[in-house]
Amino acid sequence: MERGDIKQGIALGFLAGYVDTLGFVGLFGLFTAHVTGNFVLIGRALIEPSQSITIKLMVFPVFILFVALARLAILYWDRRSAKTLRNSFLFQLAMMLATVVCAWHAAPVVRASAPLTLMTGMLCAGAMAVQNCYGKLLLGKTAATTVMTGNVTTLVIELVDSLRGDPEAIGRCKKLTWPVLAFAAGCMSGGVGFVLAGFHGLLLPCVLLVWLAWSAKD
Repeated sequence: MERGDIKQGIALGFLAGYVDTLGFVGLFGLFTAHVTGNFVLIGRALIEPSQSITIKLMVFPVFILFVALARLAILYWDRRSAKTLRNSFLFQLAMMLATVVCAWHAAPVVRASAPLTLMTGMLCAGAMAVQNCYGKLLLGKTAATTVMTGNVTTLVIELVDSLRGDPEAIGRCKKLTWPVLAFAAGCMSGGVGFVLAGFHGLLLPCVLLVWLAWSAKD
């Protein structure tokens, strides 16, 4: 795994953990980086109804829509021989900036069913759907950066294999360790970021995306 790939994996893992936690705290328990947690929360809401169920239900079609849009955009950029990964970072950056602007207009965010609150959640989920999509299509050789369950499971398997004497397992462990640690650091930072800056804390991921786009080779 090249040094540039490691830095990219760390940045994206941190970004996903940060946004997911900040969104969870600020958007009434909404997971924006992945949909698995929202399935669980919707199941809970069926027996313990709350006002936050609407935002979780609306995120699903939005997430699907932006995965589809990102896929079409990547196909278009590939046909044009454009810098596909850089453009994908910029696409996500645009969505994150739109999230910040929408949250600014929505403030104070006190009701989950308020239209601007719903829009903030959908834009943020759309931004993370873009990362999920280009992560699968363009960064397939690196560890996943948005959902850590598979990474942690594989990491434990590789650790066991390395202890059993498999020399290649150690290299695979390195590939997985950094995104997991970065995601964990992002989660902790996202909570602090919301306390200190509210939704303006999402400007930090925007800065990371600017750097990723600037440093992207493809």
